[in-house]
Amino acid sequence: MHIGVHTPPLYDQPLPEALDYLDGLGVQAIEPGVGGHPGDDHLPPGEYLDDEERQADLQDLLDEHGTSISALAAHDNPLHPDDERAAAADRTLRQAIRLADQLDVGAVTCFSGLPAGAPGDSMPNWITAPWPPEHSEALAYQWDVATDYWADLAAVADDHGVDVAVEMHPNTLVHQPHALVRLREATGDRVGANFDPSHLYWQGIDATEAIRYLGDHDAIHHVHAKDTGIYEANVHTKGVLDTSGYDDAPERSWLFRTVGYGHGEAHWKDVISTLRMVGYDGALSIEHEDSLAGAREGLEKAVDVLERGILETQPGGEHWL
Repeated sequence: MHIGVHTPPLYDQPLPEALDYLDGLGVQAIEPGVGGHPGDDHLPPGEYLDDEERQADLQDLLDEHGTSISALAAHDNPLHPDDERAAAADRTLRQAIRLADQLDVGAVTCFSGLPAGAPGDSMPNWITAPWPPEHSEALAYQWDVATDYWADLAAVADDHGVDVAVEMHPNTLVHQPHALVRLREATGDRVGANFDPSHLYWQGIDATEAIRYLGDHDAIHHVHAKDTGIYEANVHTKGVLDTSGYDDAPERSWLFRTVGYGHGEAHWKDVISTLRMVGYDGALSIEHEDSLAGAREGLEKAVDVLERGILETQPGGEHWL
């Protein structure tokens, strides 16, 4: 495994300067946005698609810094009931898959998306309980929509030799590991997880058990290194389905935190070891969304924790075996 960084927090610098900074931290991979919520400041796909000269220049820049691209990020909602918004998200995903193929990048990170609760509705509808019964009916409808869409997109990804790494996220259909496996089994092996534990902690999901479960299905395509702090004083009075703004930290039941600030270093070493157990050997892509820490300080502290946790050599020939 090696340390990577999802680069939107560094959009105040052009890519060459951001790479200089990350190289100085010992970061070996980047996950640039190519549209949707992450934006595309560091890698505008329209400037690189089908342009071999620009692609070669990019590769030279990466080689100069000893860096690779772990994934292209294209998080949006291709299942949105607004046809224009869904079409834009779909174009972003398909474009990302094509560009990943051309750049020899193995994965595109994204969301599953979230449909409406019924045909003709205008807003996505996140179902979190089965009753009253119309909610179960809405969920069944949503899975039909999602399965049709993702089966087609998985075929496109397979044609290009690219994995689609779905981030399990609140307000999307696939927000927990069993839903991820359900989508994978319905659409094919190109669909897997961008394993981001930050969205699982507050749901009460054990990160290492989730890794084992997904690993049993060979379903981890990429990993985000992001933490979550749970603030029990607020959980005890309003639970974890918290709609307070992320910038209203004292009122939140949980916050995204820098690696090590929600769960200690021993926990992150356990996460890394469990990833190794299930065969994952890719990037740990730091995603900074900590409202209590500046971007560079957060990235640097996350790198510090992860560096001490990563096992760099492969076992073999041990005298006690």
